Amino acid sequence: MSSVLHHPPAGVARDLIAARGGRATRTRIAVIEALQACAHPMSHDELGAALDAAGVAHDRVTLYRALEWLVGQGIATRIAGGERAWRFELRGDDSHRHAHFHCERCGQIVCLEDVAVTSAPPLPAGFELDRSELVLHGACADCGRQREGRR
Repeated sequence: MSSVLHHPPAGVARDLIAARGGRATRTRIAVIEALQACAHPMSHDELGAALDAAGVAHDRVTLYRALEWLVGQGIATRIAGGERAWRFELRGDDSHRHAHFHCERCGQIVCLEDVAVTSAPPLPAGFELDRSELVLHGACADCGRQREGRR
């Protein structure tokens, strides 16, 4: 499993936002930079903690709005996590299509860079696919070892 990031280099957050006609707010920039720095999709709470650590003043609603805008503009994508919580990651170019693994025990979502999402199922006439995602569910290595230790 690779943790190599295929995202824009740091410092291009303003350009990504401006290219879509948006305002380059501190929150939007900080969210993009936090997502760039992380090797796995981040939850709203993890992003909030990252913004706090970076000294970026924000509130939950502002963060939600920034994430919704980034997703709506195609800069970020959201992945369904456990307990109805979304996780977010930067959307790379088309070569950055990969599967994710969701640990049902600890809630962690890991990028599976080596598992490509390359084909879409046939759709009924008139249907148009915008995006697809592959999320595998199970136990991560740490949670699997914990279970083995209890036996």
